[in-house]
Amino acid sequence: MREPRNTLKNPEHALRIFRVRASLAVLVVLLLSSLLVGRLCYLQIVEHEVYSTRSENNRVRVEPLPPTRGLIYDRHGRLLAENRPTYNLTLVRERVDDLDATLTLLVDLLQLPADEVEEFKVRSRQRQRPFQPALLMSDLTESQIARLAVNRHRLPGVEVQAQLLRYYPQAEIMSHALGYVGRINAEELKELDPGNYAGTHFIGKTGIENFYEEQLHGRAGLRKVETNARGRVLRELGHTAPQPGSDLTLTIDIDMQQLAYDLLDGRRGAIVAIAPQTGEILAMASVPGFDINQFVTGIDVASYRGLQEDLDLPLFNRATRGSYPAGSTIKPFMAMSGLIEGVITPEQVIYDPGYYQLPNDDRRYRNWLRWGHGRVDLERALAVSNNTYFYSLAHDLGIDRIHDNLEHFGFGTRVAADVAGQGDGLLPSRDWKQARFEQSWYPGETLSVGIGQGYLQVTPLQLASATAVLANRGHWVRPRLARSIGEEDVPADLPDTPADIEVSNDSYWDRVFSGMEKVLSGREGTARRTGAGLEYRMAGKSGTAQVFSLGQNQKYNASELRERLRDHALFMAFAPVDNPQIAVSVIVENAGGGSTHAASLARAMTDAWILDHNCGLPEQESCLGGNDAESHP
Repeated sequence: MREPRNTLKNPEHALRIFRVRASLAVLVVLLLSSLLVGRLCYLQIVEHEVYSTRSENNRVRVEPLPPTRGLIYDRHGRLLAENRPTYNLTLVRERVDDLDATLTLLVDLLQLPADEVEEFKVRSRQRQRPFQPALLMSDLTESQIARLAVNRHRLPGVEVQAQLLRYYPQAEIMSHALGYVGRINAEELKELDPGNYAGTHFIGKTGIENFYEEQLHGRAGLRKVETNARGRVLRELGHTAPQPGSDLTLTIDIDMQQLAYDLLDGRRGAIVAIAPQTGEILAMASVPGFDINQFVTGIDVASYRGLQEDLDLPLFNRATRGSYPAGSTIKPFMAMSGLIEGVITPEQVIYDPGYYQLPNDDRRYRNWLRWGHGRVDLERALAVSNNTYFYSLAHDLGIDRIHDNLEHFGFGTRVAADVAGQGDGLLPSRDWKQARFEQSWYPGETLSVGIGQGYLQVTPLQLASATAVLANRGHWVRPRLARSIGEEDVPADLPDTPADIEVSNDSYWDRVFSGMEKVLSGREGTARRTGAGLEYRMAGKSGTAQVFSLGQNQKYNASELRERLRDHALFMAFAPVDNPQIAVSVIVENAGGGSTHAASLARAMTDAWILDHNCGLPEQESCLGGNDAESHP
């Protein structure tokens, strides 16, 4: 029979178990507490400085202060480029939880067109350093600002910032000379000083804005601010003021610039006017122009495509980059070259039967007047624009001496000191042709260069500069657009100015000037109608530049050609002859003869400067004469 179980508990045994368990629990608690206390001591004592600094950095932020861009004025202090207050949309990527969702929301709130969405997203990735705001959009409208304000709680890291934005009052007529600023792109970010351009979203892209970027931009400042957990600024703790950019005063006269633009009247072409004694560019107009204000905030795709596809090329600066045959405007420079080299004398006479022939060559290089001008000396050759005289002169000079002498006048080089993007034109030589075509130079090509045709190409800026050197009797003053930067005047005698042109007899200049005066005032002058009623002495030379070459027995007939295949009209002039105050070059594309379609424009420019601006003569109303047709050579 089984013994009955003892169901009574053993209190002593239970107490021992409890004590063991309690002791273990206390040990675990003490161990964990020791770990916590040890970690706390480590963080508070050993790592105190590290975490204190991190905490401070999360609360205090250093922000760049972009400088105010310098203003641009014309020579009389009239504003050409100013800064207007506007509101920009910026984004700090590190403060955005979901970038794609935020950008999608912004696109919806701003109501952006579909063709601008991708560019909008690209801008969110363009910044110089972490925590620097990226510019998403400029010049926000009031309705856009209101929608962003209502949804501010949904847009962490997105800010609407007040900033000054570039504005051009004379946007179209100054488009090429002035240039414009635009958003800094990814390539430019790599080259810019990250400290000085921190907080700056715009940079000079073209023209004067680009050339004098360093002076116009200024130096960036800094400010230390306290922010809350969402990155909103609570207060400013410190401030280092930015240094504003220097104001720039140009040599341009806005009235002369407007006149040049109006004279072209929408026709493709360019007018450049220079003060010979100082090198100051008074006007530099290229038509058609475009609204440069569109490019500041970012032109829309459709508008930009329209400018690119326009057959009249409004984005192309004809004044500085357009290369055209010089036509007969090269003849005064050829005449001076012949006199300098001793190939001709002022009194030397040739007989013109209406053509010129090279020795042992049956081809006839024709004068524009088919039956010829008969007996021709230097002055008459210039007045009537006789080709035969200059064919003969070119042959006697040879291409090597022609090249060297024309180069002294600035052809084939970049003549201006501070004009961004100017072209070289083309001053051909034996070496150039050999390198370009691997061919020898032919005597017939020298004759073409002698009347401004063939390979020879000049820009309107080069032609105006060469005319100024001619007016100065060989004294070089490099053309420039800046008159003063801040309080400092820009000197006329720049260090890289070419050497003056020296002649053995100073009367050579007078003889060439006399021939050029007869162009406008002589009985046979090709532009005598334009010169009617002149109240001062004016010297000039017309030119007709071929767009394509004619065969030996072909006759030019403009009415049978498409408009863009017709000749270009050119004219160069300076006045007054005895004390030159202005030198002008004019090119009107596909207009025809220079005496007919360009001379009156040059006369209007000289009248405006000498008469209306009271440049040494009594002020009175300018009167424009007619013009005379110049036949095709």
